[in-house]
Amino acid sequence: MTSSTVDDLDTDLDPSRLTAGNLLDRDLAKVVAFAESGLFEEYVVYENHGDWVIAAGILGSVVMTGRTVTTTWDGVDSVSDWSDDPALALQDSLAALPVQHWNAYGWVSFEFSAYTHCVPAGRPLGESTLAHLIIPRVEITFGRSLGDDIVVTGGTPADAAALTDVLRRVTAVVPPSSGAVDVFTDTDSYRERAAAAIDEVRRGDYTKVILSRTVPVTFDVDLPNTYRVGRLANTPARSFLLNLGDIAAAGFSPELVVAVDGRRRVSAEPLAGTRALGVGPEADAAARNDLEEDPKEIAEHAVSVRTAFREVASVSTGDSTTVTDFMSVRERGSVQHLASTVRGLLRDDLSPWDAFAAVFPAVTASGIPKRESIDAIARLDNGERGLYSGAVVRASSTGTLEAALVLRAVYQQQGRTWLRAGAGIVAQSTPDREFDETCEKLTSVAPYLIRRQHPSAVEVSGTEVSGADAFDVSAFDVEG
Repeated sequence: MTSSTVDDLDTDLDPSRLTAGNLLDRDLAKVVAFAESGLFEEYVVYENHGDWVIAAGILGSVVMTGRTVTTTWDGVDSVSDWSDDPALALQDSLAALPVQHWNAYGWVSFEFSAYTHCVPAGRPLGESTLAHLIIPRVEITFGRSLGDDIVVTGGTPADAAALTDVLRRVTAVVPPSSGAVDVFTDTDSYRERAAAAIDEVRRGDYTKVILSRTVPVTFDVDLPNTYRVGRLANTPARSFLLNLGDIAAAGFSPELVVAVDGRRRVSAEPLAGTRALGVGPEADAAARNDLEEDPKEIAEHAVSVRTAFREVASVSTGDSTTVTDFMSVRERGSVQHLASTVRGLLRDDLSPWDAFAAVFPAVTASGIPKRESIDAIARLDNGERGLYSGAVVRASSTGTLEAALVLRAVYQQQGRTWLRAGAGIVAQSTPDREFDETCEKLTSVAPYLIRRQHPSAVEVSGTEVSGADAFDVSAFDVEG
């Protein structure tokens, strides 16, 4: 393993004026500089409360479809069939990697849950990707806990110097938003579909389902700068920027689906119950009071917490499962939510992927009971969700795992760009109110879309570089 720490010098942000806000922007500018450098074609950027890791290049990968798992190492593919348990298949594929220590980054689609919960109607046909994880050639960490340092792990000193040179070249200038997206028009029959779900709930088919709608974006979006501007305007639990396979996305996750830390503590953070935020101090306070007193929102949150508690308890020891924070209000960009935290201690005979399988998909993105709600989503939600309401995942051979819920994001795939948001349908729902809730959530992203204005390339040491072969990565390893 090669690891180097380099002082972060010579930005155009005056050190005497580095407030918390522009410290955040300085780190976001590093992400943009990396993404625009063209040094790597595929990468995952993952943020946890002001600490960033950029996982770049591919030493190995695990890609799962509804039929097979393809493990690639050093350019050589190994394809195997899987059945019954997709989480176990991912676990076994990662455990079989020809390296003792690894960190994996990537995403899991919502449709992964149809296999976990045995929902035939929800299983995608063909070769839709259910999970895409990479073992990166290099990891770059920086942020609040590292101060002015940038740590580059993997590769040669020359490689580290090239990356550090790129990350130093940050700018305090934030590009203006230059694209308008109408999120207030119902273009895909959301109210009609919500009414159908309300009827099914009242009939007793299930208790709750989250239905979503898609809003197309008709201009070419600059994802790295959208991530930067959107992150400055949001207060996520986690955030991410990724480009893997044929999909790219930038998002501001409002909650963790599940996390397992180094002490084998399992955490889930269900959010349910929503009101708008950012209208003004008085309106925001009134909305918060209404949220905390609304019987429909309280009931919706309580049943979600009960489900999360049972799921965490199913993989935890004895009576270790507790609710450590119940029904507080957490602000997430343009909305505020009722939020709780559930924790337990993972049983000795189980792995973090067992915890993932128990909790995924988030109850706040699927419904109650999960099997019936996933089936309803497959029937009523206008096509596969893919990355939307799935998870961005980071996992390690040391036994840690985090899965951040993919909401409040912008997506690009095969020439299309879109936004997507949903709302929880219960017996007390009305189609108009649930539609309004999707608008409130879409406003966390839509105003911050940046139109692409220039090709993705920068100069490094006087030479223009672009693509995965811009510098030598042959000496990278992933230990640690």
